[in-house]
This record gives sequence, C-alpha cells and structure tokens, in this order.
Amino acid sequence: MLRNYICALDISSSKVSAVVAEIKKRRITNIFFETQGPTKGIKKGAIVDSIDLTGTIGRTLRSLKAKSGINIKFIYTDVSGFDIVTKHSRAIIPLAERGNKVITFSDIQQVNEQARILGSSLEEEIIHRIAQNYVIDSNSNILNPLGLYSHRLEVDLYLISVKLSFVQGINRAVNQAGYEIKDLFLSGLATSQAVFNKELKEGVTILCDIGSDITELLLFRDGILKDVEILPVGGDDLTIGLSEKLKISFDLAEEVKRSWGSVGDYNQMHNDKEILIKQNNAYKPINQKLISEILTPKSKLICQTIRAAVEKIVPCEKVNNFVTTGRTVLLEGFLEMLENSLGISVKLGRITNPNIISWVNKDNSILGQRYLTYVTSLGIICQALYQPKLEIISNYQPTQNPILNTINKLKEIYQEYF
Repeated sequence: MLRNYICALDISSSKVSAVVAEIKKRRITNIFFETQGPTKGIKKGAIVDSIDLTGTIGRTLRSLKAKSGINIKFIYTDVSGFDIVTKHSRAIIPLAERGNKVITFSDIQQVNEQARILGSSLEEEIIHRIAQNYVIDSNSNILNPLGLYSHRLEVDLYLISVKLSFVQGINRAVNQAGYEIKDLFLSGLATSQAVFNKELKEGVTILCDIGSDITELLLFRDGILKDVEILPVGGDDLTIGLSEKLKISFDLAEEVKRSWGSVGDYNQMHNDKEILIKQNNAYKPINQKLISEILTPKSKLICQTIRAAVEKIVPCEKVNNFVTTGRTVLLEGFLEMLENSLGISVKLGRITNPNIISWVNKDNSILGQRYLTYVTSLGIICQALYQPKLEIISNYQPTQNPILNTINKLKEIYQEYF
C-alpha cells in the first residue's frame, strides 16, 4: 500500500540524522528516527568526501526504511556553512499611471518576483525568500500591504542562497545513495520551526545552533528572520584541545568530553580525582581537573566569539530571547558561561511545535536531551508540511479551488477599477 510521508535528513560532520513522518490529510500519523555518524564526508558545511557522505546517507536511510516500513524515495534536507549567501534585494513596481489603486495579491507576487530576479545569480540557488517590509508611496515598514491604496509598491526581500557547486555536490551524493532531494532548507530556519513558540516570536530573538565545527546565528524580529551569521567555531574545538593536550585520539577525546567534561572554576575541583580511559589495550589515569582546565578556556573563546557576532548585529541588552541548541550546550557549566559572556538569559532550545511534540514525547529513544540529535530534522518536517516556501508576509494564500480562484481574481479586478 502506498503511504504518504515526509522524510527529513540533517547532514553535519558529527552525524547524519533522519526522521520520516507518515502523513494523512496533512497530519502526522506516525514518526520514526535514525542516526548514523560521524561522517568524514562533510566539514564546516562543505562536502570533502562525496563517497563517504553517500555511504553514510545510504546507511541512515536504509535503516530508517527498515524501522518504518516506508519505501523512502524523496527527501528534504538542510544546508549550512560558508556556502550560504545572504543578501537584500529591492524592487519597485508602478500600480497606476495616475492616482492610486488597491494593492492585490497579484501585485505582491509581482514585486516579490521582481526582487527575486534582481537578486539572482547564476552561481547561486535561492532557497528562501523573506519579505522584510513593503513601502507604499512615502509609507515604509508596511508588513502586509494587501488591500491598501498606493501609486507604487516596493519590497525589501531577504534572499538566502547556497552556492550552486554545493547544491550539485549534495544532489550527486544523495542520488548515488538512491534517493532524490525534493527541497533544501537553511538548517537554523528549520530548527526554529521546531523550537519557537508564540513567546519566542515576539521582540528580538536569537537562535544559536552550536554544531560540531560551525555555529549558526539567526536573528529574528517579531518572528521574521532578519540576519544569518556563520561562525567558524564549534564543539570539535573542545575535542581537538583535549586530543592534543592529553595525547589521545579524537574519538576518545570526544568520549572523555561528553562523559567527564565540565567548564567553569576548575580551581575549586579536587586535585586527586582521576578517571581511567582505555588506550592501546591499557588503562590510562587522567586528572579530571586537567580536563576542565583544557575545556574552560576553549569554551570561553567560543562564548566570546558568539558575543562578538551578536554585538555586530544587535546590542545584547536589546535581545529579548536567546535560544541555543546543539549537543555542546549540554557540557556541564557551558550554558552558565554563555550567559555570563552575553550578560543575558540563555534558554536551551526545546521542542514546542504542537504538531510534533506529542510524537517526540512518545518515543523513549529520544527522551531527555537526546531530542537535540533530531531537532533540525523535526524542524524540516514542520517546514515542509506546514510552511509555504515563499514566505510572503500576508494572511492571504491562494486556494487550490479553481472556482474560488476565479472569484478572487474577479474581486481583484473589481477593487482595481472601482
């Protein structure tokens, strides 16, 4: 029996995680999770080994198919890293030769499309188009011009694009694994769909996703994305520090970080407390205070880098909500250090979207903080199922009913001339 589904794939250097949701009448009726990793195929959001990436994608989705029984063919996936390009594109269209006319949905579509064309590049693929505001005659900062009167209409469109070379590379890796990409989403924007509630859509909100080798900062104002910053820091910086200082492998250092790592005032720790790690078939004692001594300055540098990036786009005291995700924030003392660095309250991003929260709570495999592994994949599910790809700030959306479409068109003509 053919089953309707949405499959989301979150690709990073630390893992490839996937979620498939069975859909009936635009509602989730079942959901399944799978993760594999780490993968050596992608670093800092760039593909460095297509063969390794293809293998990890294939293993992840085959395992997910076995769990769910769904014959997965099409997937939605995310992009991040330094191949992301953002820009503002403005366009103006005349509405009437003389006097004013009422602004219709078609006018909004036309000015948005004009701005998209003006901001397009042959070397990039636009994945999101977000109307920041509209200008009608001399009035600026109009969020929804539908039904207003004006002589002309102007838009400031925020374009989020990805370099075409990355799109071609990720398409090739997914196709060679036996699947097809249906759409691409910015990683942080997808994550916001899973963790933002009504409160977080008011005022200035920053979403900070600390990944393994990059950190993504997104600034929202009243729920509208205003800025994106990609920072070259992440949890791997801490792991590399441990690996170099303790002279152990990266994988072992990662295990030490997750199991015994902490940051903060390590002078208060006991000097005699040790842990045993297995290396080369022998056990090696390591002072736990030394682990904190290594991790604390590295963590402080990450927090300072985040603060500097925030201050470039908005003063910290004007931020109403600061939400952070990523497994690095689970390191003991890290959230407190980030709060102290920013001088504002920091919240751990939690699943709040009503369409998926009940399903997350039902699955014992992702209870506690383990949901962080899938938060972006779950956000992709929400974005693909419930959000229009063209993010026009308007309560009006065209219906699929041809009769109602005709009626709406007649209304537009009537408003335009009468």
